[in-house]
Amino acid sequence: MLLAANVFFDPIVNALGQVLTAVHAVIPSYGWALIALALLVRIVLWPLSDMQFKSIAEMQKIQPLVKQLQAKFKSDPQALNAATMALYKEHKVNPLAGCVPMLVQFPILIGLYWAINARIDSFHQEHWLWIGSWVSHQWPDVFAQSLAVPDIFLLVLYVISMYFTVRYGSPPSTDPQQAQTQKIMAFVSPAMIAFFGFKYRWASALYIYWLATNVFTVAQQYLMFRRYGLIGPAAAANRAALLASAEAAPATAGTSGSKAPNNGAAPANGKRAYRPKKRSRR
Repeated sequence: MLLAANVFFDPIVNALGQVLTAVHAVIPSYGWALIALALLVRIVLWPLSDMQFKSIAEMQKIQPLVKQLQAKFKSDPQALNAATMALYKEHKVNPLAGCVPMLVQFPILIGLYWAINARIDSFHQEHWLWIGSWVSHQWPDVFAQSLAVPDIFLLVLYVISMYFTVRYGSPPSTDPQQAQTQKIMAFVSPAMIAFFGFKYRWASALYIYWLATNVFTVAQQYLMFRRYGLIGPAAAANRAALLASAEAAPATAGTSGSKAPNNGAAPANGKRAYRPKKRSRR
């Protein structure tokens, strides 16, 4: 199984390694080259990210209608599943559209990790901003002396960026339980990154790439959420319209079964209702 994984990832790692080498040929500093590579990857993956955020937006917009169905068919899972699928079909929403882009991006992210990690030996003489400066020689336990060794300050910045990436990686949820889960994950994920960062002592070159990726990702999320009306003025209007339609739906269903006045008109079955004739008194 490990051999199959190597066969699958090796072409990706080699290709991304060549891209990094080409970027470094244009930008001599590996630190800035890694930032440029992170930006280049986000641009290349933009169509997939756009598909993912569009799917998230569509799912979020019909969430009030889904909750209405859950309340209506809470004792009938089979009917709930059929009604939910019909709702997705009516609004042309594909629940799997948000997962496919993530699955496509995952091998690229793993390949980039190994491509950078394979060039750690060439980072021993590489400096970037405070890394390798007099600051790193003054406090070597906090600041790295090259891109090949860990930098605690960069790790802290990366952990902070991870909080914002996870916290605002999904649009604001109207479900209190889901919103609480988002808040918890925003603290759990950075805490795990901090733990593994201190344990495995990753090179500062990786922190530079990951930090740049998170910054570009948060900026992209903000643009996408505003584009699809998940935040900003359009979000309130969309939410109000959906809530209004969700409230009107059960009212309409309730009135369909109520008895309306006949006013002399023929019933729906085409037969005129029987009315006894009044006898005139002579």
